[in-house]
Amino acid sequence: MSMSKTEKLINYMQMEDIVIPKILFFNYKKFNITDEEFIVLIYLINNRYVNYNPKIIAKELNIKVNKLLIIINNLCEKQIINIKLEKNENNILEEKLCFDLLYSKLAMTILDNDNEDTQVIATSLFEKFEQEFGRTLSPMEYEIINGWLNSGYSEEIIIEALKESIFSGVNSLRYIDRILIEWKKKKIKTADDVKKIRKRHKEKKDETVEIFDYDWLSGD
Repeated sequence: MSMSKTEKLINYMQMEDIVIPKILFFNYKKFNITDEEFIVLIYLINNRYVNYNPKIIAKELNIKVNKLLIIINNLCEKQIINIKLEKNENNILEEKLCFDLLYSKLAMTILDNDNEDTQVIATSLFEKFEQEFGRTLSPMEYEIINGWLNSGYSEEIIIEALKESIFSGVNSLRYIDRILIEWKKKKIKTADDVKKIRKRHKEKKDETVEIFDYDWLSGD
């Protein structure tokens, strides 16, 4: 049975210590890099001082050589990397991977204030989830939370949905996602909006209700 993209990434991460530039992790989708290309790119970055050998790379990533070459070609066409011919110490031409194009894109992203602010928000948000869940988030969970931000949900409203989930005793991103969807339908966009609808619900029921007792997934 073939491994999924996430399983391949986790498998590689368990093999040895690797470095994933945070700015790349948060922005690779903006560079039109697919998940599969991202896995290969991370491998290449962490082995940039090793001679370029597609057969060895394909074997370590558990993919076919032809598939690897297609992915590398895609990264070249997207101007993420390029391949140069350089002479080695024996004066023989060898293929070398160059990452200057990628580093240039990352540098421009860092200099972009809006993107930089988004990165800071995302980092703080991930830490909040890990603090509340009492554990490290999985790569898939990182992707889901980052997807909320990219879909237009603010950090403020995501944290409110996280609070609802925690106080309901449900540590589930799927549950939080359902809350966010319901809030979007009700045009709830801020913490103040959440407080107002809680207040209206309390007045409607004419009873004392704890602040986190409202069932957002079935309430009016």
